[in-house]
Amino acid sequence: MLTTPAHSPRDGSRLQAIAQARRQCIHGEDVALATPVEPWLLRSWRRCLAAGHRPQQRLSFEPVARTAQRDADERHQALLGAARPVLERLSRAIADTRYFALLTDADGLVIEVGALPGGSDDAAGRARDIGRVGVDLSERAIGTSAIGAALAEQVPVWLHRAEHFFDDTGIYSCAGAPLFGPQGDCIGMLDLTGVHAAERPELRHLAAGSARSIENALVRAQPHALLLRLNWPGCASGDDSEGLLALDADARVLAANAAARQMLNAPLRAGAAPSADTLFALPPGLLWDAARRDGTLEVPLWSGLRLQAWPELPTRGAAPAPARPRLRDVETALIRKAVEDARGNVAEAARALGISRATVYRKLAARGR
Repeated sequence: MLTTPAHSPRDGSRLQAIAQARRQCIHGEDVALATPVEPWLLRSWRRCLAAGHRPQQRLSFEPVARTAQRDADERHQALLGAARPVLERLSRAIADTRYFALLTDADGLVIEVGALPGGSDDAAGRARDIGRVGVDLSERAIGTSAIGAALAEQVPVWLHRAEHFFDDTGIYSCAGAPLFGPQGDCIGMLDLTGVHAAERPELRHLAAGSARSIENALVRAQPHALLLRLNWPGCASGDDSEGLLALDADARVLAANAAARQMLNAPLRAGAAPSADTLFALPPGLLWDAARRDGTLEVPLWSGLRLQAWPELPTRGAAPAPARPRLRDVETALIRKAVEDARGNVAEAARALGISRATVYRKLAARGR
C-alpha cells in the first residue's frame, strides 16, 4: 500500500507564509507578506480579535449539554438521513489520508462523524477530541476553522495549520463546504479534517461535491408531485451539477437545490414559493405530459434562455406513506432490536444506530421498554 508523507515539499514555504501573515495581521508587526491573506481568512481573524480572543488561549472540546444534543438530533433527522450515505463514501475516499469527515448544523454543533483514524498516537487522540457528536466547533468556540469560515462566508474553504486562529488548533488542516436546505437556507456544513497531516487543498473540491450530493438527496426526499432535473442544453444528465426542482400538484415549487436556484436566477426561499408558470414560459401541464412519456423537454425561460428538463413522477406503485403511529412503532422496534443485538449495551446500540444514548433511553422510555 502506498503511504503518504506527513508533510509535502510545499508545506515549509506555506507555513512560513502563514507565520508572516499571522505576525502582521494578528500580532500587528510590520512585516512584508510573502503571500496575500485570503480576505475571508482575514475577516475571521479580525472577528476573533474583536471578540477579545488571543491565540495563546487554551481550548477545550467538550460536548454541549445533553438536552442540546437531543434537540439537535430531533431537528436534523432529514439532514442526517441524507448525509450518512455520503459520509460513508467520503470515509472510503479519504481512508488513507488520516483525514476524517464531520457534519455540523448551522450553529457549528457536530451532529455526525465519519470514520475516525485508528491508532493510539497523538493525531488519533486529537481527532477524537473534535470527532464527537455534540462538540461545539463554531467560530465563537474554537476561532477560525473551516467550519466557522464556511458557515460565515457560505462558500467552500481550505485552511492549513496556523491559518487557524488559536495555537491549539494549529495542528489541524481542514476543508469545509456549507450545506443549503431545499428552501435555500444554510442548514449546516461538511468538514474534512486532518491532524498533523499533509496539506490537501484538493479536499475543498471533494467537500463541495459531497455537500452538493447531500443537498440533492434532501430535495429528492421532499414529498412532491413532480421532480424536474434541469441542465443547460448539451449537458449530460444524471450528475450532481444538475438543477433539481420539486413541484407540488399545483405546480408550486416545494424545494430546489443550489444549481436550480442559480439556473433560474431565483432565490426560491421558504414562504415565497413561486409557481412553475412564473419560471418557465410554457404551461406547467406540459411538464407532467413529458414525465408520463419518460421524455426530455426543452424548457424556455421568460428571459429567453432555454433549459433541458427531465421531468420525473414519484415512483410508480410506491406504497402510501405509513401513518405516524406506524412509523414510531417501526422506529421503536429497530431500537429494541439494536439493544438486544448489543446484549443490553445501550452505548453500543446507539453507535450502531448513529444516535445518542440519550435518544435511545428517551425513545424507549416514552414508548415503554
